[in-house]
Amino acid sequence: MEELKNFEQHLEKAIDWFWDFMPNLILAIVILIVGLWVIRFINKLVRKFFERKDYDLTLESFLQSFISIALKVLLFTIVVTQLGVKSSSLVAMVGAAGLAIGLALQGSLANFAGGVLILLFKPFKVGDFISAQGIDGSVKQITIFSTKLNTFGNQVAIIPNGQLSNGSIINYNMEDTRRDKFDVGIGYGSNIKQSKEILLQICSDTEDILKEPIPEVYVGELGDNSVNLTLRFWAKNDVFWAAHFHVIEETKLRFDQAGIEIPFPQRVVHEAD
Repeated sequence: MEELKNFEQHLEKAIDWFWDFMPNLILAIVILIVGLWVIRFINKLVRKFFERKDYDLTLESFLQSFISIALKVLLFTIVVTQLGVKSSSLVAMVGAAGLAIGLALQGSLANFAGGVLILLFKPFKVGDFISAQGIDGSVKQITIFSTKLNTFGNQVAIIPNGQLSNGSIINYNMEDTRRDKFDVGIGYGSNIKQSKEILLQICSDTEDILKEPIPEVYVGELGDNSVNLTLRFWAKNDVFWAAHFHVIEETKLRFDQAGIEIPFPQRVVHEAD
């Protein structure tokens, strides 16, 4: 009988505690729902603000990501406090959790620091075409932890900011112009001077190729099966690839018209008697 009486007393205390705690729980849920809505609303306002202002897209992307995460952390703190956790206890809990999380997520902290470095030193910005970590692509978005690239195949590559800030980066859009290097082999019986004139004429006839600096062509190598010519020319970034592929096609067409041979490997098979 005494055990049953103790159980009833504990049950009554639990029920009383639950009813006392229920208002805080309901209010915490309401704060969470309203807070998430407010965060979405603020994010929309921030996005519209950046759209109206002519800010750097890199800065916009980074700040939007940072503001969203900071607001969610603040909301979590308010909800936990509303549930009855004292602020001093919360600070101690956050400190201990922060240390544990910091040790477990050293890579994420390095990525955050890398994002800050990218924002400060600006080795690239949104829209630039870069080569980094063995990946080529246009910068689509820079967040606080990673950078997204659009590759040639329209795939999205996500690279951690820590690796980007500590690795080598080639930014093809840092300068307005870019130099191309095109190698082509001709037969030893072909006229070198004529071949060089044809290549320079192609550059002269192509509007996308800059006339200053002057295009150059020279004998780069005397190979085993061909005389290898090297053509160098400059073009603006926005038409670079159009000029590159046009030169390749025109070289083949005009060499054929002039009877200039472009050697290629051949294999002769003899049948046994």
